[in-house]
Amino acid sequence: MKLRIAATIAALLASLASASAEELTIRFGYPGVGLDNRQYSQGDATSYARAREWIEKEFANDKNIKVTWTYFRGAGPALNESVAAGQLDFFLLGDLPAIVGRSRGLDHKFLFATGRHQPIYLAVPAASEIKSIEDVKGKKVALFKGTNLQLATDRVLAVHGLTEKDVRFINLDTNAAVPALTSGNVDAVFGGPEYLALAKKGIVKIVYSTKGDDPTLGRNSSYLVTTEFEKANPEVTQRVVTTFIKATAFATEPANRDEVFDGWSLSGFPKDTFATDFDGDTLANRLNPLIDDFVIARYKDQVAGAKAYGLVKGDVDVDAWLEPKYLNQALKDLKLENFWSSYDAKGAVARLGELDKKQIN
Repeated sequence: MKLRIAATIAALLASLASASAEELTIRFGYPGVGLDNRQYSQGDATSYARAREWIEKEFANDKNIKVTWTYFRGAGPALNESVAAGQLDFFLLGDLPAIVGRSRGLDHKFLFATGRHQPIYLAVPAASEIKSIEDVKGKKVALFKGTNLQLATDRVLAVHGLTEKDVRFINLDTNAAVPALTSGNVDAVFGGPEYLALAKKGIVKIVYSTKGDDPTLGRNSSYLVTTEFEKANPEVTQRVVTTFIKATAFATEPANRDEVFDGWSLSGFPKDTFATDFDGDTLANRLNPLIDDFVIARYKDQVAGAKAYGLVKGDVDVDAWLEPKYLNQALKDLKLENFWSSYDAKGAVARLGELDKKQIN
């Protein structure tokens, strides 16, 4: 009997040891790809962290932890499908696809902001007579629907007295929109900084940007974690968030601007594209990770907009979605509680951060 009990205990201990040594794969996702399908991205601090392997270095001594990255040419809608299939743990998403996914039952938590004030550009062929937003009325315009461009573009139109019904929108991703624009199959395209390189070559021209317009315009994005992963791995979740916030602090320091652009250039986009995109702006303004009143208001606005356009059927409770404890702990541990400025719902500074104070002085 004693031998049987001893054998049972030994088997139990072996089972526990095996379980503790089980491999954990942290699966990261990103809504887009670089040029020529490169598995790198640009425009946010998590993309810089990926380029310089900050996450891999954080877990380098954890032999049972592996890290994988998946990039989706189909952007947010394709990433949402992967989340629904249980294939991702952490991921960046623009506001609209994140809201749509949440409304359809995807269970994830909002960890921190990854992008705000991200400009929208209106690009047209070099010989086009379109000179302003108002001129796209009745024109064929390419737009990647289902992404955070869609509602942001709708808001731009509204500010300028137009609606979606005034424009003949053609749903094209960036890879399809560029040849459609240059061949004359569409009259214009709303997009991001990917069109700046073409403008520099004289292939297209940029006739409008949200830069300098209403501060509530532009695109927003955030970093999310599935509730299942977060509940099962709170310590790992904290390490991931802290690593990304550390990378954000590095990326938003003015002295590191060139290095950040170098990292982003692994996506295939030239560095001068980023220099043009950020001309007159700071990385701190765009990459600020705080979940402040401005970010919360933008997401609530987007929920209302998505419902108005019939893109979501149910309601999305933004306040219940937010999970700021990991961000707050990271800010405390890294002594960054007052590093970035916080903004009110309309985009005015509510509290000036140390980084902005330093740049002003």
